[in-house]
Amino acid sequence: MDKWDHRFMQLTEQVGTWASCLRRKVGAVIVRDKRVMTTGYNGAPGGIVSCVERGECLREKLGIESGTRHELCFAAHAEQNAIIQAAKYGINISGSTLYCTHQPCVICAKMIINAGIVRVVYREGYPDEFSMQLFEEAGTKIEKYEEVE
Repeated sequence: MDKWDHRFMQLTEQVGTWASCLRRKVGAVIVRDKRVMTTGYNGAPGGIVSCVERGECLREKLGIESGTRHELCFAAHAEQNAIIQAAKYGINISGSTLYCTHQPCVICAKMIINAGIVRVVYREGYPDEFSMQLFEEAGTKIEKYEEVE
């Protein structure tokens, strides 16, 4: 890890503070050639009332275990929102690095692989070993971020 990894990981933490999820604050930043291409945080799609605004988490209300049943959530994941933002604004993210506060889930892993992102750097683990298997099989480099002293 180098100083640029450190800088972009700091940015993911800031972006994560914008999340409208009560359970977890996740931030993602897609970078190519040391330039930020897009950002994303976990939150409800435009026009949908977020969990923060509702005052409750649907997943907690239904007793859904972390890492399962991703479809039962009002929020899109930070990685998804960063990729969607690139598509919406015509930004080429092929060959880029995705920095994220948390290890991507399997749904995000599939999107990351198909978007042509070649490297993923994350800070916190996530209970989804299948995503790691997909990254390995696809040849996507995945690294757990270790703080530089």
